[in-house]
Amino acid sequence: MKLLENKTALITGAARGIGKAIALRFAAEGCNIAFTDLNIDSVALETKQQIEALGVKCIAYANNAADFSSVQTTVEQVLADLSRIDILVNNAGITKDTLLLRMTEQQWDDVINVNLKSAFNFLHAVAPVMLRQRSGSVISMSSVVGLNGNAGQANYAASKAGIIALTKSAAKELGSRGIRVNAIAPGFILTDMTAALPQNILDEYLKLIPLRRGGTPEEVANTALYLASDLSTYVSGQVIQVNGAMG
Repeated sequence: MKLLENKTALITGAARGIGKAIALRFAAEGCNIAFTDLNIDSVALETKQQIEALGVKCIAYANNAADFSSVQTTVEQVLADLSRIDILVNNAGITKDTLLLRMTEQQWDDVINVNLKSAFNFLHAVAPVMLRQRSGSVISMSSVVGLNGNAGQANYAASKAGIIALTKSAAKELGSRGIRVNAIAPGFILTDMTAALPQNILDEYLKLIPLRRGGTPEEVANTALYLASDLSTYVSGQVIQVNGAMG
């Protein structure tokens, strides 16, 4: 039997990158997938087709994760379409990097709203579903900078540190009903965003990583699979770093 047979996962921001890798990994283990993105464009539809090719159900939803009422509506639609939500992956996120003294209020608000408020929005909407089911796994994407900070990323680091605090608090509140809440803190992961970096900047990052390479979205997805499945039934309130010993 596959690790996530007959389960349903809701994954935010999953048209591409780490979210897509998680969706594909879960689907390969028999999980039905509901995923969101700001717009369901040709890239998102291609992701949907790749997931369906693995023999599971997949529905894509256009959703503004930072909008509380929009999230409530989307979760209700997922339940209507797929009947249950066993796994929630809070993956939606953006960056708007600049030095603190140059950062505008809008840059701060945008990153906090998309990265941190969205995790609250989905957790608030999905927790009652999992409480009724008396089971569930919530996985939220933090970051190495949420633990260590980073110059030029005060807004991003604050949002990802907030994810950690939200995770630990929710784990304490929801654990008595069989709901586990954990976070993953990826380090330098090779995505479309990092591929656009100049080679000299890339080289500087790699010097900071003892394994001397960037991670892959699939390596993050493997950790998410562990947290989503019954392999981690006594793991809750934790932050697992996937960073090649980058500190």
